[in-house]
Amino acid sequence: MKLDTLETFVVGNPPPRHGGRYFIFVRLTTACGITGVGEIYNATFGPNICCAMAHDMFGRHFDGADPHHIETFFRKSYGAGFTQRPDVSVMGVFSGLEMACWDIIGKAADKPIYELLGGRVNDRLRSYSYIYPPAGDVYPDPNTPNAYNDAGIAAEVAAGMIAQGFTAVKFDPAGPFSIYDGRQPRLEDITLSVDFCREIRAAVGERADLLFGTHGQFTVSGAKRLARALEPFDPLWFEEPIPPENPIDMAQIAAFTSIPVATGERLCTKHEFARILEVSAASILQINLGRVGGILEAKKIASIAETRSAQIAPHLYCGPIVASANIQIATCSPNFLILESIGTFDGPYMSAVKGEIMWDNGYIIPPTTAGLGLELDDAAIAKMPYEGAELHLEMAQTPITP
Repeated sequence: MKLDTLETFVVGNPPPRHGGRYFIFVRLTTACGITGVGEIYNATFGPNICCAMAHDMFGRHFDGADPHHIETFFRKSYGAGFTQRPDVSVMGVFSGLEMACWDIIGKAADKPIYELLGGRVNDRLRSYSYIYPPAGDVYPDPNTPNAYNDAGIAAEVAAGMIAQGFTAVKFDPAGPFSIYDGRQPRLEDITLSVDFCREIRAAVGERADLLFGTHGQFTVSGAKRLARALEPFDPLWFEEPIPPENPIDMAQIAAFTSIPVATGERLCTKHEFARILEVSAASILQINLGRVGGILEAKKIASIAETRSAQIAPHLYCGPIVASANIQIATCSPNFLILESIGTFDGPYMSAVKGEIMWDNGYIIPPTTAGLGLELDDAAIAKMPYEGAELHLEMAQTPITP
């Protein structure tokens, strides 16, 4: 079995654009006709540039090779151009191609991917979703992360999510995030964050965990101030409280607060996650399968996390193919905690793929189909071009001042 062709697709995510402005899908085909799909989560360059990167990487390292040779593909891509260091753009592109190889491997074996990585451990996967804005609003906006600043409305939406079956809800009222962060939180941001936690906790009681999200806005001292204000509401996690460059700094926050620190959506490869674990910067690792280095690299990260009593909570700010890969790794990982959902995996978010992600009363049910379990819908994709110039997610370009 040899890899023969690569196709790439840039898909405009329909409003309300939960999961990002666009998705970058790939499809590999073997000489014997087996296809595999993947998704690139690379937000540092425009999507068409990312597709060109994928074709270059495929031509250099994958074309004509056996799709089973995942380790060799990784070493060739990781070391290309005398690099051998974590590179988020390289790993984003590689993740999509690697994921597609695993889809082919699973189809050839007639098994879900998780069965080839140790087998099913979890029969159902606890999930959470953002408290997204009311229907009709478009998300995201880095200057108003929740698209509304009303804790009461957020609590009402949260209560509705609990009625659907969710047992955890995520929200990020800590204020805008910019290319100039970290900074001290504004007093209004601390007040709003406390209001959100108080109102949502009152609305859901002990029926659900609160997941407090930030986007690396703060300095160490600023994050400590905010954590101290949030502790009375007992969130399950305090997400990425400072920018991701310095794990030792984040470790100061983890040691300061009783709230577990979660991080990882902007990290890639086992090397960056090993640094997090070595200094106890976080106990919840938010690996994203479209960026981290693919499915096998994610399995390695989950395994080293076990040695430090850390758990994985796969992150999802991209499309349904990454969601399917996240599900595969969660299913076979003993230290799985919770999985990010985009709502209940229905509506516009799923419009570019064939197949379904089974969500039932707060839990995702692992698929039993071979490979990843989803296929691209070419006819639908042809009607969903991305015509914007913005990147998948963008930060505010000016400093945030009181």
